[in-house]
Amino acid sequence: MSRRVDWILLAAVLGLGALSCLLVWSATAHRDVLTGGDPRLFLRKQLLNVVIGLVLLAVVWSVDHRWLRLLTPIAYLASIAGLVLVLTHGQTINGSRSWLSVGGMSLQPSEVAKLAVVASMALVLAERTEGRWRTRVGVVDVLLMLAVAAVPTALIVAQPDLGTTLVLAATVFGVLAASGTPRRWLALLAAGGLTAAAAAVASGVLKDYQLDRLLAFTDPTLDPKGAGYNTEQARIAIGNGGLFGQGLFHGTQTQSGFVPEQHTDFVFTVAGEELGLVGGGVLILLLGVVLWRALRIAARTDDLFGRVAAAGVACWIGFQAFQNIGMCLGIMPVTGVPLPFVSYGGTAMFASMLAAGLLLNIHARTAALTEQRAPLRVLATAR
Repeated sequence: MSRRVDWILLAAVLGLGALSCLLVWSATAHRDVLTGGDPRLFLRKQLLNVVIGLVLLAVVWSVDHRWLRLLTPIAYLASIAGLVLVLTHGQTINGSRSWLSVGGMSLQPSEVAKLAVVASMALVLAERTEGRWRTRVGVVDVLLMLAVAAVPTALIVAQPDLGTTLVLAATVFGVLAASGTPRRWLALLAAGGLTAAAAAVASGVLKDYQLDRLLAFTDPTLDPKGAGYNTEQARIAIGNGGLFGQGLFHGTQTQSGFVPEQHTDFVFTVAGEELGLVGGGVLILLLGVVLWRALRIAARTDDLFGRVAAAGVACWIGFQAFQNIGMCLGIMPVTGVPLPFVSYGGTAMFASMLAAGLLLNIHARTAALTEQRAPLRVLATAR
């Protein structure tokens, strides 16, 4: 039974959850405007988010594989409904209407939509190819998978949420590549995406604040009070950390509140300043372990749905982590996406934990099938 558990993946997820609580606590403990004078307020909230996330992880991990496939369309439709509700009844924060207020809690349906899109694309391909003589991905398969991704993507663009759109586009491209889509089609899709992005910038589709973020990426002095300020303060914080950092709760930039949104989008700067290159490296290493295990799970499973879903999760978490850490380091534009498993926020944490539960489920099923086949191999060898 122990072989059915990916202990390395589970340990990495637990480590990221623990780091998340410490970094969020340090980033908020001295900010009375956020905490109302209770330095442990966000620590308790993030601990609750992690615990609920782990419960969701355990549920998905333990659900029968067949139920996962049956529940995928329901999750997809629920995410679509959430994205529609955001456009009609959502809250606008930082220029984007991405949040729903439910019972005093703020939910971000676009975070769950990423996982729903990955699982739904994998399900479409699996349902069309499993049990048939044809194994190559055809035009209809690609168009159906793109159609599945197009609806939530359009709703997210309408919010508008540029960061999530970029993450979802990279994830969809990764799912198509993992599914065996011919390279020429991938090249055409990439060219089409770049053309559409250039057209959006040239035609004025992007909001002014989004353009400012892109311009500030090339030169922070162009937007010194907005995205340029965020990037500059993030760089200073990380640069202050040195090799071993200034110590938890002792970072000058962090404890002075100079880095905006530090417990959410810029949480990596807390690790960089207070834990230094070593602490930031450990955080990146743990994220790298999650990606390694996801790709290994994808490579080892014979189940098409599991293989494509696991590869899709790796693409999603990998690109989003790169985007988040990259904007903290100034090598990517500021887009406001959370760091998976680490940033403060319930919805983002829940989505990350659900994805980890899916990976553990796929691994467990693959290990179980391997155990069942082992006696048959021995019998065949004996004969």
